[in-house]
Amino acid sequence: MIIDAHQHFWDPRRADYPWMQGDEMAPIRRHFAPTDLAPLLKQNGIDASIVVQCRASLDETEEFLRLANATPFVTGVVGWADLTDPALGDTIERLRDLPGGDKLVGIRHQVHDEADADWLLREDVKRGLKTVVALDLAYDLLVRTRELPAAIATARALPSGRFVLDHAAKPPIASGFDRQWADRLAELAACGNVWCKISGLATEAVWNDWDAERLAPYVAHAAQCFGEDRLIFGSDWPVSLLAGSYGAIKQALEECLAKLGGAFRDKAFGPNAAAAYRLAE
Repeated sequence: MIIDAHQHFWDPRRADYPWMQGDEMAPIRRHFAPTDLAPLLKQNGIDASIVVQCRASLDETEEFLRLANATPFVTGVVGWADLTDPALGDTIERLRDLPGGDKLVGIRHQVHDEADADWLLREDVKRGLKTVVALDLAYDLLVRTRELPAAIATARALPSGRFVLDHAAKPPIASGFDRQWADRLAELAACGNVWCKISGLATEAVWNDWDAERLAPYVAHAAQCFGEDRLIFGSDWPVSLLAGSYGAIKQALEECLAKLGGAFRDKAFGPNAAAAYRLAE
């Protein structure tokens, strides 16, 4: 099964998305639904997808579970729940009892938008992360270079947890290869319980001036750090439309992976996501 392990749905007419402000975001500030994604998956040979949270909202998580229940190609949901809530365990169990609740595979929070670079290390957050791990869900790490030290400490402190790094921690591709990002990524990868999504890379480059060759050093470094068993493909659609079409994004990442050998490509496009999120057959 070929899996797109990172895509989104949203409707700005019905909810607020603070990160979607500004003229540069205008092209994606509209409704995106399963009916928009389905033909793109078919055209690009993708069998299934994982929908990932867009805002800090339990309502959104519940909506995504309903969508997953009604959408055969959505094989998993990475939703949001308040890690600082002492009743987090009860909340997760309630979500699992909803229609589509069996497709809840992970939890995510937009950590890189927190003022505190060490937000993950707060005691109330650590308590919530322990709950996520105890309930056998993955946790998606949405961080940049600034927050990687806290992510490293978190993965080390919870060795039985499963962590998935989104967008390879958003390397600053537009400004050139960053040694601090590279070194911290390697340190995180040394924690054997972390997978890395090579998603969202084109939108970290100059949107109208990128190609597979421009992305290749970042994919190659992530591959060197995480190996063939912990690298995961994700489109980051429809955010990715800011930089290019679904097909262009997929093709560029395929080209990058092809340079690393067939095993990298084959495992990144499905098996590794299935392992990280423990997807049902």
